[in-house]
Amino acid sequence: MFKRQILNYVLLALLLAGVFTLVNDSLLAGQFIGLDTRSWFIIAITVPILHQLYVWFTWRAELHHALISRWFGKGPGYHYYKVGFSILIIARPLSIIALALANRGSLNLDPFIAWLLAVVLLVPSLYLGYSVARYFGLERAYGIDHFDESYRNLPFVKQGIYRFTNNGMYLFGLLILWIPGLLLFSKAALLAALFNHLYVWVHYYCTELPDIHYIYGPGKAGM
Repeated sequence: MFKRQILNYVLLALLLAGVFTLVNDSLLAGQFIGLDTRSWFIIAITVPILHQLYVWFTWRAELHHALISRWFGKGPGYHYYKVGFSILIIARPLSIIALALANRGSLNLDPFIAWLLAVVLLVPSLYLGYSVARYFGLERAYGIDHFDESYRNLPFVKQGIYRFTNNGMYLFGLLILWIPGLLLFSKAALLAALFNHLYVWVHYYCTELPDIHYIYGPGKAGM
């Protein structure tokens, strides 16, 4: 696990280097509520980093040492974790929307194509949301199996979008982050969405997959 965490940092550094290589003055034109696009871009890149580091720390601290439960109590500890998780996951689309508003009009794309792509991306995102609410459960989506051992006996879900993939959240969950950039024609927002989507797979490989193997046994591919 230690090797995978080192790999996490290495891949993050490579992603950041790649993203900022693509940044130039024309891509960072504009401002929104007093902040320029550069500032919103940094925020939109920082939020997913904070989110995934937060999840890595709390999951590993609880799964291997029960630290969150020992510090706050088993029920309250999970509740506090959920509050932090909720704030950070909501901050992801909000920061990209703000970035798209600051940088709106920077992308030269036919409006019909932009709207068509937005709809294409929205459909699986909505289906994923339905599948999580109907079959998977919000608590499991939060990662309650790191806190409550009773959830570790549940089978992997194979209904809804999970009929087609074990990794619905990673494949389809972040597609919605591309939509603000398309609807507001923002290059910077699309680049931030790309970073989010690539970096969440780093989280899967370096954090979630090892935890799945630890909780459910070797050979399990994802949820």
